[in-house]
Amino acid sequence: MTSIPSTNPLKVPKPWITIPTELIGSLPRTTALLEGQLAYKAGHISQTQFDRLQDKAVRQTLLELEKTGPGQITDGEQAKPNFLVYPIAPLYPSSYSFDDIIDCFTITFSDGHQRSLPRLTQAPFRYGKYAVDYLCRAQQYTRRQIKQAVISPSALSNVYPRATIPGYSRDQFLNDLVNEVEKDIRLCLEVGADMVQMDFTEARLSLKIDPSGQILKQFIQLNNRVLDRFSDTAAYQYKIGVHVCPGADRDSHHSLDVDYSIVLPSIFDLHVSTFYLSLASERDRKKCLAIIRTFMKPYHRIFLGVIDPTDARVETAEQVCDRILEAARFIPIEQLGTTDDCGFSPFADDESTTRAKSYDKIRARVDGTRMAESILNSRK
Repeated sequence: MTSIPSTNPLKVPKPWITIPTELIGSLPRTTALLEGQLAYKAGHISQTQFDRLQDKAVRQTLLELEKTGPGQITDGEQAKPNFLVYPIAPLYPSSYSFDDIIDCFTITFSDGHQRSLPRLTQAPFRYGKYAVDYLCRAQQYTRRQIKQAVISPSALSNVYPRATIPGYSRDQFLNDLVNEVEKDIRLCLEVGADMVQMDFTEARLSLKIDPSGQILKQFIQLNNRVLDRFSDTAAYQYKIGVHVCPGADRDSHHSLDVDYSIVLPSIFDLHVSTFYLSLASERDRKKCLAIIRTFMKPYHRIFLGVIDPTDARVETAEQVCDRILEAARFIPIEQLGTTDDCGFSPFADDESTTRAKSYDKIRARVDGTRMAESILNSRK
């Protein structure tokens, strides 16, 4: 008896996998805001007038970012003095001092310029401002989901002086610091931040200070003390990420000369599921990608830098696409995301990159990511 061949079953299309793409955080401040900063410092305008200029800059930035593509955005950190000291800047000079600059933690960049942290002079350590204030301001002006960047406890641990503060030990200081950073993150999550990104730029820098890696180990342990406080809430756990880069200020870096391959394995000791890792500025990206593949876990989302904010050249969408296709040879598309290596203006007075160029680079990232997404999905 001749069997009748069955009808060929319909091929079920595989679900489309989206590659998310996100801004790290900062953008150059508007011209009006830069002028306002100078006028405010000189005493020519009031706090109220300066607040209005910040509001206008935030609204303008959100509107401009909405035009670069769909999805999550940031406020461009327009109202932050910089990414590093926003929580303690309001407490100058009552609780902090730059008087003994030799005792201040100082970061030297590749072009020779420096940025310093003040020293804590009055206990206890506390925040003068929380990132939720920036987030709530931005939420007034957009319906988009917003990412909020916060500073790591490891960065702020460097404000404690070399000599102990009488009656206030370093251990007491670290306990207060961990409490304040937890509060900084938790407040943002409670009001609806789509993602809270902990900036950990000092990870790579630490190996410049201490090549043995002991400081890096201590930094990671300190950051984990904060991250572990969210381990019992899955909804919050997956909304916290960590950003690592070689620093970016005035088109220069503070630790690009430190071998990334030594830093990367330790980064995955952080108790977090989302990583934002600089990559575009690296000379040997394949070496870095191989290390990431070795140490990443199945539950990790890896946002890779495909744009270098310090490069005067604007990347093309095709270049970005090629970088993503290269990365996809090492990282499953389901775990891949794209970002910029660093913020475009982490310090408010950095005018090395124009806003127009920043937006051109962002559009290249967005367009290049969509191109790569189409190619990778077509290969499934």
